[in-house]
Amino acid sequence: MTDVYFEQRDALARFLRARLGGAPDVEDLLQDLYLKVSAVSPEVEIRDARAFLYRLASNLLLDRRRSALRGAARDGAWRLASHVVGAFEDIDDAPSAEAVVASRERLAALIAALETLPRKTATIFRMHKFDGLSYAEVATRLGISRSSVEKHMMDALKILAARAPR
Repeated sequence: MTDVYFEQRDALARFLRARLGGAPDVEDLLQDLYLKVSAVSPEVEIRDARAFLYRLASNLLLDRRRSALRGAARDGAWRLASHVVGAFEDIDDAPSAEAVVASRERLAALIAALETLPRKTATIFRMHKFDGLSYAEVATRLGISRSSVEKHMMDALKILAARAPR
């Protein structure tokens, strides 16, 4: 049976290439086909070896197609569970390792810069940025004018911008 395979190998390659649209999987399929043919016992009587080869090749194509559909369904389900889907491609909502490291370094630098702020300026900055209070609320709580809060915030932002990495 393997001798018929080798006689028909080029024709089988054309057959598979025509059905796969020139995909590079042809050699893989030919190898799979050879493995199936070589596993056929010599005692098995095959009336038309050429037809048998083409039937095996068609079955391999069908198996490959079914496997691709199952894989696509599985990958699609995973993508929906793990990703945000954009207009044209999947968007992984997890940051890259480099982005995480860079963000941690920027945060450490920002915290270090915050510690250098004058105490009152740091308090006002934290109340506004971290506690979410408006300038008027910060002014009321600290018993100072709103313009004083604005001045401290501008000072804090200038200092942090100068010391924070970009």
